[in-house]
Amino acid sequence: MNPIRLIIVAVGGQGNLLASRVLGEAALLADLPVRMSEIHGMAQRGGVVESAIVFGDAKSTIISDGEADVLMGFEPSETLRAANKCNSNTTVITNLSPLMPFTVNIGRGIYPDLAEMQELLRRKTVKLIAFNATALAKEAGNTMAVNMVLLGALIQTKTIPLSVENVKEAMKTTTKKAFLDINLKAFDLGFSAAGRG
Repeated sequence: MNPIRLIIVAVGGQGNLLASRVLGEAALLADLPVRMSEIHGMAQRGGVVESAIVFGDAKSTIISDGEADVLMGFEPSETLRAANKCNSNTTVITNLSPLMPFTVNIGRGIYPDLAEMQELLRRKTVKLIAFNATALAKEAGNTMAVNMVLLGALIQTKTIPLSVENVKEAMKTTTKKAFLDINLKAFDLGFSAAGRG
């Protein structure tokens, strides 16, 4: 199959790497070729964390500017920062709940306008799914489940060839048992939210 390129961007502590592991495990369950790479940056300090996942036949995990089929952002400004990876056929899924950087909190920086960000992404890409994933994670029982909310939204778009069943099975083996019910609920809430958008 032709490669499908997914970029996931977040800040440290949002669960990007766990989401990537779930997708990788789901791809193995589906007998789908998958390659993954990660950039951690200053993850423990709220720095940028980026995962590149390529499904299908590919020799590399490098996703150059304009090559992403899907961009999934856990934090709005990180989604905007990665917009150069998109093209007119890219689907973008983003959380709209900001995590303000230190520079903004001390008055030395300005956070991007969310309405302008959405408008830019709508003009640049084929589809934008933007919602408050943090609120849905809280509804599921834990604000840390943003990653599972966004995974649900991703699977709803049918942009990658993984089934709900494969992803939920992968969640059972890669997430902590104590959080499994919350994670499954968060996934379902994200799946539903993306279906409405």
